[in-house]
Amino acid sequence: MSVVSAPVVISKNVQTGMPKNIVLDLRWFDGNQTKFKEWWRGIWLFFKSNRIMETNERITVILAHLREGIAEIYAQKKLDKLDKELDT
Repeated sequence: MSVVSAPVVISKNVQTGMPKNIVLDLRWFDGNQTKFKEWWRGIWLFFKSNRIMETNERITVILAHLREGIAEIYAQKKLDKLDKELDT
């Protein structure tokens, strides 16, 4: 039996008034297409809850969460390409 963790609803810390992060566990994606939709929803919730609006920051988050199999191969190729672009 697998346990699926769901994002937590955003709320404010009553004592400090500071917002809490709504995404507790941003999962890795391994290339399994049956899990992509759930993973992608988590990524977008993470962007929104952390107010990540810049494209480069979003790319970094996505690449950091591509692990294993074809997803890891893609992430490494994309990182290599980004490194080359920075070097020129």
